[in-house]
Amino acid sequence: MIAPKYIKFHVEPQSNSQYNGISNVRIANGAVPLYDRLTTDGKITTYAITFDVGKATLKPEADTEINRIKSIMVQNASLKFEVQGHCDNTGTAAVNNKLSQQRAEAIVARLVELGISADRLTAVGKGSSEPIADNSTDEGRAKNRRVVFLKK
Repeated sequence: MIAPKYIKFHVEPQSNSQYNGISNVRIANGAVPLYDRLTTDGKITTYAITFDVGKATLKPEADTEINRIKSIMVQNASLKFEVQGHCDNTGTAAVNNKLSQQRAEAIVARLVELGISADRLTAVGKGSSEPIADNSTDEGRAKNRRVVFLKK
């Protein structure tokens, strides 16, 4: 467990005896390590594996997260994942189903290319059928575009 951190504020009164201050401060613990998320949730949900718009082409920056998944799998030789691709609801269901499947397959192919055995990975496209946020906003659609590594 991470020890809580404290921030000390010192506020000087203004000439009119009123105080200026900060309210509604929230301090986050930071990113929870991937393996910790896996052991507590049985899955890893990531937004760091990105693709070209409307394509299953992995962007170069996706390799950072894919390499983190690879490391977990190397350290845990019996670990198997169902790699789930999820889309927002932009486009038709048929297009999203196909695209999410192709994206999941691209991730599996990249992990296999990095030395992970193909029999430890299954690609599943979920399309836009399992949203976790409101598809009517840009922020919601961004949350729905995700990859889930579900422990098998």
